[in-house]
Amino acid sequence: MSKVLIIGAGGVGGVVAHKCAMNAHVFTEIMLASRTKSKCDKIAADVLAMHGVSIKTAAVDADSVAEMVKLIKSFQPKLVINVALPYQDLPIMDACLETKTNYMDTANYEPKDVAKFEYSWQWAYQKRFEDAGIMALLGSGFDPGVTQVFTAYANKHHFDEMHYLDIIDCNGGDHGKAFATNFNPEINIREITQPGRYWENGQWIEIPALSVHKPIDYPNIGVKESYVLYHEELESIVKHFPTLKRARFWMTFGQAYITHLNVLENVGMTSIKPISFQGMQVVPLEFLKAVLPAPESLGENYHGQTSIGCQIKGIKDGADKTYYVWNNSDHAECWKEVKAQAVSYTTGVPAMIGAMLMLTDADWQKPGVWNCEQLNPDPYMALLNQHGLPWNEQINGVLPHEY
Repeated sequence: MSKVLIIGAGGVGGVVAHKCAMNAHVFTEIMLASRTKSKCDKIAADVLAMHGVSIKTAAVDADSVAEMVKLIKSFQPKLVINVALPYQDLPIMDACLETKTNYMDTANYEPKDVAKFEYSWQWAYQKRFEDAGIMALLGSGFDPGVTQVFTAYANKHHFDEMHYLDIIDCNGGDHGKAFATNFNPEINIREITQPGRYWENGQWIEIPALSVHKPIDYPNIGVKESYVLYHEELESIVKHFPTLKRARFWMTFGQAYITHLNVLENVGMTSIKPISFQGMQVVPLEFLKAVLPAPESLGENYHGQTSIGCQIKGIKDGADKTYYVWNNSDHAECWKEVKAQAVSYTTGVPAMIGAMLMLTDADWQKPGVWNCEQLNPDPYMALLNQHGLPWNEQINGVLPHEY
């Protein structure tokens, strides 16, 4: 039905390639490209062996609009699926504009030299994409992505007004490493070490990094200490659901992880400011990334589950109502299916689903720049159940957060 070009051959890119190949009736021709072609070739070999589908590979510098334009013109995809680094969102969007090609990603843009992410840069492309007659879907991973679809689904089917939202994200798995991040170390550590923020009563409340935390009980996992972070989907959700009085994002970290992070931060290894070392300019965090285990290397022998969901309180028919919707994913099962750990899987599957909807569902084909919660959540929710991320819901249960 459609050609797709996947940019990025890390853990998430591998999952997207596998899941697109498993749905070859929609993704009739697939190309996987990254700066390092050998990584693409390895994924392509696994896809062929496991699913009997051949995918093309290419080398491309996604920072270069000219290289991206050349590759897009050569392959002529209907859609570019960007699972590269967030720094590369804008050049890839520029290339899609120049070639009038649809675009989607899983994380919003952030400048390389500032640990800051927000949607303003990408929302600014709205009119240009609309005028070009092409669509950009932002943040179709799990969080962001599925968490926004969960929220939109709750708003559509369960509430007249949503008042309180807590997105809760737990990785209850064990990879056996002393310290490792489950997605790109550079992006992960930048995200965690910046100040936390949450939305309350019409304004952003900023807090020191990891300063607000509490135990939360996660389904099939148990109680885990959870920390308030700022996460990009909050910016989008509070814009599109203005009845929300408070919106927060919580993520779990073990004490060993926090201890390692504190030490690394104290000695300067999480800094993004270049230093001079033996006549070269070196960014400490980039060096740290190079010595930490690659996220795609963690899958084999990883055990345990992830649990990510939305806990919401609001009003329906004049009465208080609570709603909890979540997914649990098993690391070992993800490895069996696509040779990836569950954190990569829970990002890569929604990327495939967003792409599938853009290519097949009229409700998800709209020129301009869109976030997931702005579109009809029902087909997305149905596809989650069909493609490996089944969801559960609890209505009017007791939510473990103060209101």
